[in-house]
Amino acid sequence: MSLLTHLLAVLFGMGSWVSINGLWVELPLIVPEIPEGWYLPSYLSVIIQMANVGPLFVTLMHRFRPGALNEAAVIYTIIGLGTVSTFLLGFFWKDTVVVAGPQYLTTYYIGEGVSGLLPALVALVQGVGVVRCINSTQSLNHTLSTYNSSLTLDLQAQYQPANFSAEVFFFFLSAMMLVCLAAFLLLNYHPSVASEHSNGRYTNRTKHRAPKNKNWAEQKPMMDPYRAPNQKARSSFGSGSYSWPQVVYIFVILAWVNALSNVVLPSVQSYSCLPYGNNIYHLSATLAAVANPLACFIAMFLPIRSLLLMGGLTVGGSGLGAYIMFMAALSPCPLLVNDVSGGVVIVLAWLFFILTLSYVKVIIGIILRDEGHSALVWCGAVVQLGSLLGAVTMFPLVSVYSLFSSGDPCNTRCP
Repeated sequence: MSLLTHLLAVLFGMGSWVSINGLWVELPLIVPEIPEGWYLPSYLSVIIQMANVGPLFVTLMHRFRPGALNEAAVIYTIIGLGTVSTFLLGFFWKDTVVVAGPQYLTTYYIGEGVSGLLPALVALVQGVGVVRCINSTQSLNHTLSTYNSSLTLDLQAQYQPANFSAEVFFFFLSAMMLVCLAAFLLLNYHPSVASEHSNGRYTNRTKHRAPKNKNWAEQKPMMDPYRAPNQKARSSFGSGSYSWPQVVYIFVILAWVNALSNVVLPSVQSYSCLPYGNNIYHLSATLAAVANPLACFIAMFLPIRSLLLMGGLTVGGSGLGAYIMFMAALSPCPLLVNDVSGGVVIVLAWLFFILTLSYVKVIIGIILRDEGHSALVWCGAVVQLGSLLGAVTMFPLVSVYSLFSSGDPCNTRCP
């Protein structure tokens, strides 16, 4: 396998979520100047899921008109739109308008993780969302008969200027999308990479290639631990390595972990972290971004495909997610809000939440990669479906019923 191809796969994967991840870490600088305020994360979740019409179209075309869709052209279009949109955000982010499989899959996932890490690091350098509380006086209970007034001290939040503007940050995101586009072009046309392109068409079953050496055939049983070489197929799904109950189990977990990690918890990240301070918020966002590629590296060297382990990690990650959700519900006065340990716990909760669920997602991607191209298409569809269900659930809770409160960073007093 080529190191250049791995590098290009990382750079290509970096463009997958860089725009969205960049928006999450830039929220403290954006929300004071837009009418949506801290409701923006829930709005973003719904808007992102509205774009699922694209993956749905690709899935339906693959199912009913296989081979009719030029998927490379679709990817070029998506990356081009992402580059243009992030560039335009640099000019218009303040404006309000009322509108009616391949073997390099794991390195691609690493690139997805980097798409969150780099914007988070840049946001830390930028110093977004730093608040200083200033004093102001208000004259209250003034009466004409006595000309007396009682003065009360009021603290007002004053957001400090960042080291560089939101415009510069969005131009940085646009540059990252350009790097993604360049990486995809090189993956398609660079001579050193072109030699590794797969030949022939994918089918609903695993694409078999002639073994390059005798060791490949010996390793294959280890790659598919649930089906011996001569064992009868358990189902008509992919290579038949998994029974239909196991396939359903895998896809349910895939939908669940993507709903939690892509939408449900990010929608309330500000509520769960900001009561502990802006530094805790940015630290949790940055370490969570680090956890994603870290999980991919771990999966690259320890691709444990045990369905039991997958379920255990999902339960553990969901438990951490429940704690984070509970802290968000208690905002602006979550547990240990006045104690340093409270901030440490919430940061660690975010770190291991993303780490465990990211590992689960990568392992599922590796499993489905070996089941063929069709399995990967369904993988993408289930990822989007899970994220959509998460958005539909969280938007009314956050933006309609206002179950979460951000509080005032200067005047909120917690016992």
